[in-house]
Amino acid sequence: MASILDEYEDSLHRSVSVQHSRASVGIPHSGYVNARLEKETPIFNKQRIDFTPPEKINSLVVSSNQLCMSLGKDTLLRIDLGKPDEPNQVELGRKDEAKVYKMFLDHTGSHLLIALNTSECLYLNRSVQKVRALSRWKGHLIESVGWNKFLGSETNTGPILVGTSQGQIYEAEISVSEGSLFSTNPDQYFRQVYTLEEESGPAPVCCLEIERGIEGKFFIIATTRKRLFQFVSKVPEGTEQQGFSSIFAVHADHLPSFREFPANLGFSEIAFYTPKLRSSPRSFAWMMGNGVLYGTLDYSRPDSILSDEQVWVYPPDIDITVNKPISIVLTQFHFLLLLSDRVKAVCTLNGQVVFQDLFLEKFGLLTRMIKDPTIQQIWIHTEKVVFRYHVQRESRDVWKMYMNMNKFDLAKEYCKDRPECLDIVLAKEAEHCFQNKRYLDSAKCYALTQNYFEEIALKFIEAKQEEALMEFLIKKLSNLKPSEKTQTTLLTMWLTELYLNWLGVLQGDPSQRNLYLDTREKFRTFLSSPKNKDCLFNNRASIYELLASHGDTEHMVYFAVIMQDYERVVAHHCQHDEYDEALNVLSRHRDEKLFYKFSPVLIQHIPKKVVDAWISMGSRLDARNLIPALVNYSQSASTQQINEAIRYMEFCVYQLEETQQAIHNYLLSLYALCRPDSLLSYLEQAGTNPNRIHYDLKYALRLCAEHGHHRACVHIYKVMELYEEAVDLALQVDVDLAKSCADLPEDDEELRKKLWLKIARHVVQEEKDVKKAMACLSSCALLKIEDVLPFFPDFVTIDHFKEAICNSLEDYNKHIEELKREMEEATQSAKRIREDIQEMRNKYGSVEPQEKCAACDFPLLNRPFYLFLCGHMFHYDCLLQAVFPNLPAYKQAKLEDLQKKLAATSQPSKSHHRPKDADTISLGKGQQSREQIKADIDDIVAAECVYCGELMIRSIDKPFIDPQKYEEEMQSWL
Repeated sequence: MASILDEYEDSLHRSVSVQHSRASVGIPHSGYVNARLEKETPIFNKQRIDFTPPEKINSLVVSSNQLCMSLGKDTLLRIDLGKPDEPNQVELGRKDEAKVYKMFLDHTGSHLLIALNTSECLYLNRSVQKVRALSRWKGHLIESVGWNKFLGSETNTGPILVGTSQGQIYEAEISVSEGSLFSTNPDQYFRQVYTLEEESGPAPVCCLEIERGIEGKFFIIATTRKRLFQFVSKVPEGTEQQGFSSIFAVHADHLPSFREFPANLGFSEIAFYTPKLRSSPRSFAWMMGNGVLYGTLDYSRPDSILSDEQVWVYPPDIDITVNKPISIVLTQFHFLLLLSDRVKAVCTLNGQVVFQDLFLEKFGLLTRMIKDPTIQQIWIHTEKVVFRYHVQRESRDVWKMYMNMNKFDLAKEYCKDRPECLDIVLAKEAEHCFQNKRYLDSAKCYALTQNYFEEIALKFIEAKQEEALMEFLIKKLSNLKPSEKTQTTLLTMWLTELYLNWLGVLQGDPSQRNLYLDTREKFRTFLSSPKNKDCLFNNRASIYELLASHGDTEHMVYFAVIMQDYERVVAHHCQHDEYDEALNVLSRHRDEKLFYKFSPVLIQHIPKKVVDAWISMGSRLDARNLIPALVNYSQSASTQQINEAIRYMEFCVYQLEETQQAIHNYLLSLYALCRPDSLLSYLEQAGTNPNRIHYDLKYALRLCAEHGHHRACVHIYKVMELYEEAVDLALQVDVDLAKSCADLPEDDEELRKKLWLKIARHVVQEEKDVKKAMACLSSCALLKIEDVLPFFPDFVTIDHFKEAICNSLEDYNKHIEELKREMEEATQSAKRIREDIQEMRNKYGSVEPQEKCAACDFPLLNRPFYLFLCGHMFHYDCLLQAVFPNLPAYKQAKLEDLQKKLAATSQPSKSHHRPKDADTISLGKGQQSREQIKADIDDIVAAECVYCGELMIRSIDKPFIDPQKYEEEMQSWL
């Protein structure tokens, strides 16, 4: 496999001229087709409003979809853009020459301030039709208003800031309610809080903005023609309604921080961009004499909210002395400049003009450009025309700008849903990292691109960056689909070869120990990756060959464990005499087949631990499969080592309660060989019932006989019920043992007597002990002195048998007397029986006329009846009905048959021509048969009283209600 990889690596060098042919490797390349099927909509899409004003438009404001415009001298037009067909016209009611100077609409579209050129100010609420004059504001030409976005509502502005043409900043509040509609002063208060100055003195307050940061900190931005001021201070929680005087009071003795630029347009304007899901602006653009100051707003900064500031100078065709910009609007990535005849859009990322829209002269000069901060629509008007711009997919090309600025993370963020663009960014980032020798980062990026695999791999090979090449292959492997099995196999094998080469290099360098450990961990992670599991398993033979070619036994074992190839792991440990490790693997993974295979080897070296492992496996191991290992081991081992085999066999027999005959036979053989004392106790514990004994009786008998264990043989003979052989062998060991065997055949007195005669003959003839022979007579009642006498020699005197003969004669006399007594008792018993029979023949019972049947309670004498000794009386049919259900099935059948026969004998003969003698004979036979049938029926039906006999006793456990009729009976009670 290593040679194959080497050849493939060489082929990469030879594929430079044909690197666009992907057939050599098979790694897929799926490029993206960047084709636009239709003309793309511009970012800023202009729409002319279908509206012709009756008078010239002086001013226009819009917020929260509410549009207000001043027409001519005295007319105000309000339009809810959600209902454009329902405009609302309000008259200012001014009779003088006053004109509208500026209008200001709050963020909710509810409060409208109208500044007049006569230094007066009017107020109009969205819910009313009447314009109110703000008397406290009189004498001030209003230039800017800072609305309170945090406390304002539809009926109350909350504390707001007002900037004048003289540089004063006032704090005011306007409130409208049902009670105040008729009040002459809707303005609650109007007090000065600060004055803005430039080097020449007070300057007009061009813009005001109020923002709230974290931890109760407020930021107020105010601009003049050349300066941008920031007022920062903390407002205690709960005191926000008291206004902003405390913020300005902090800067009463010193100037607040400000930015100043030398050039002067005569005015300035600041615009903010607020994302849709946020309440606070994220960026700003200040249009002033030197250009546009652009930056972001960071509310976490302590003293200044402005961050990442930069000045974008005006495009070359804008001359502030001749063609000044009039208004500015800020979007997410652009700011739009309004000139008298055109609109220019400049990208905030690179300062380039990306859009320009020229207006025709017939529309007149452009007057004002504003943006609805709520729905992000841009409005432009002249004195007679209104235009609206829709911003569509503004971020479509932002990725390219960020990419050119080498801000690749931001570029990827803005093209994550456009794979063809993302691929370009990744390729550019990969190339950038490669040129800056950040090879690992480059490999990660290259792996995510659709560039040709051969190109990139060859690039890292030529740069001799094996680590980066490995990273590239790993990432590429992780991106392959499950169906791409050939490519997965190729990359997996190549990575394995690279890892092994790299580990081999690092292992020989002590100074690279940490890197070696880190690389080893990565290699092991690669081998154990779930995604690579199938590929590694299918190619495990090749992986083993690679590991073996590098001599890396450590990872060979590791890989075998991952593949669950524990047989190879255990075999490896056994080959290297690591028997404890091999047993640990077996014990950890508890594979029965591996235990069977390796136990013969392991038990030769660590018998006790192996047996302990077997015991821990319990019933999962079949002890029969371990017997060959134990047999081989016990044949060459000492008695002490054989004890381990006995220990396991005892565990199987006594703990696991094994019943396999092979196990019990083997345990018997071990006992017979080394533990004869345990042998007899085992046999006795096994019992004497052949059906409950698990060892082979014949094998056990032969085994015990070979080893001379006679007592064990005697026991086995007893179990086999070979009592004669048991007694014969027991007499060679112990007479008492023979006696215990002789009493075993309890049901066969003849055999018992024969066995005791064997014992007696042995005692007399072999031991020549007359007293012991006499003791045998007393031990067995079946033996008599006459049975034993033939065994004695002729020279024995009668003195030795005198007592026994006398006892025998006495026994005979007692037996004769007992027989006489039994005969007399039998004679008396026969006499009493004859008397009882005679008495029964003469016994009778009387029945009174009023007696009733015990079953039906009707008069007894109306029908055939039975009278029992207990006194109960039943009609024949009532008794039959009570007895029949409780009779056994065979008696029921017999009773039915007898009833049929009885009915047949009751019918008269149909023949009228039989001879008289024949009729007489037939009648006699019929009469005799009928009586017999009735007697048989009586034996069945009237054998005992149905109320006093066994029938009633047997019915105790019978339910009162038949289970089959229980439901029916229960329903009848409901």
